[in-house]
Amino acid sequence: MANDESWFGKFVNELHEKPWFKCAGAWTLVPIWARLTPVKPLPGGVRPSIQPGDNLQSMMNLIMPLKTENRSPIGRAAAALAIAKNRDQIFAGLDNVGTVHFARFVIVNDNICMFSVYDGDFTNYIRDFIATIGSAFNDVVKLVEGGDAVTPCEENVEAFIQWIHEHDLYQVPDTPTDFLRDQEYLEGDKAVSPVNDDLTLLPRKLVLQLRANKNVSLGSGYRAYPGYSVAQVRKQLQLGW
Repeated sequence: MANDESWFGKFVNELHEKPWFKCAGAWTLVPIWARLTPVKPLPGGVRPSIQPGDNLQSMMNLIMPLKTENRSPIGRAAAALAIAKNRDQIFAGLDNVGTVHFARFVIVNDNICMFSVYDGDFTNYIRDFIATIGSAFNDVVKLVEGGDAVTPCEENVEAFIQWIHEHDLYQVPDTPTDFLRDQEYLEGDKAVSPVNDDLTLLPRKLVLQLRANKNVSLGSGYRAYPGYSVAQVRKQLQLGW
């Protein structure tokens, strides 16, 4: 009702801003919507592209929930130790992969996460990663849910690649309404839908998307190379070293 200027239309359009509606919607309305309109989780990782420029500096946002018995300060400490004791081997392996710009491990609540930026194909990246440091990564994977089924990683390469893909965050397209088109395509609707979704009104489809995909990466991120090196900047500012 975005174009309805009546008092009722204005009332409806502003509902999502009301505290009482937010509470009622979260606990009552959204579960009813979800039951009437089931929404599938969207696959993680970057969007396939034939454009070479789109295959540079791709992101992997790997979220690995710790096993129930490891969801404690002791379990998180064990996860941190698994990374620390294999740090040199992991970093050497990433060097050998040759397509990784950066990678880091983060513990967020009861998840151990690996965020990285790489060039080229996702499958080749993970395959090369396991070929070089699979044995070291086993110490991490065995602490997380479902990890036992894919370890040793170096002996279960295809299963591990699929497991990583499933734990990689879905990356919301840079054009917000494409988020909704992705879901339609997943449901088998290949027709091009008219772009008439007013995202400022929190459409039902968007709410259900983010219910099914609780953790997402917003867009492909900013990707660029610095226009000037640190040395050039310092020289221009006459700062010296």
